Amino acid sequence: MAALAPARYNGNMVIHTHSELRANLPLEDDGAGLPAIPVSQHPVSKFREFLDLKKLKVTGERMKIIEHVFERHNHFEADQLLQSMRDRGMRVSRPTVYRTLSLLVEAGLLRELRFGRRSAYEHNYGYPSHEHLYCEKCGNVVEFVSEELNRLQDEICQKNGFQAEQRQFIIYGTCSACRQKRQTNRKYDLI
Repeated sequence: MAALAPARYNGNMVIHTHSELRANLPLEDDGAGLPAIPVSQHPVSKFREFLDLKKLKVTGERMKIIEHVFERHNHFEADQLLQSMRDRGMRVSRPTVYRTLSLLVEAGLLRELRFGRRSAYEHNYGYPSHEHLYCEKCGNVVEFVSEELNRLQDEICQKNGFQAEQRQFIIYGTCSACRQKRQTNRKYDLI
């Protein structure tokens, strides 16, 4: 699987690149992700509380899933999570993985992102609000934090008397590497 690239800092943006998203969303973390932020409860405790409030069972499979998901911070697909757990000898069913991911999103612990036709998940709890750039050619994803976008959101919400709960901002386009490849290939079109 593709490894996470080291974070880069560019002005007021924290940029973190994930390569080969289209083929493999990385499940292994090299520690170079966005910095965690302090939270009042451990994600497992928060999930137990959510399940209790919803009068849902706290099962061993659900607990294995949340523990595994919060061992590292990265983007992942449901089937990758299932395979990663099975590779570690954990027995969990595909339907339980999908249902539990849906519950984790509902609980506010994860957020689901759409990159092209694929769904990916990432931590929503314990990590800063951030946005994404998605290259439609190679599947590269760049995470960034922008204080300007945060200020703009606050300003728009204040003007409209709106309380923001969350936002999802994904810019779809083409990365510089793919644009460079296209320009290089266009020279051959002239022959």
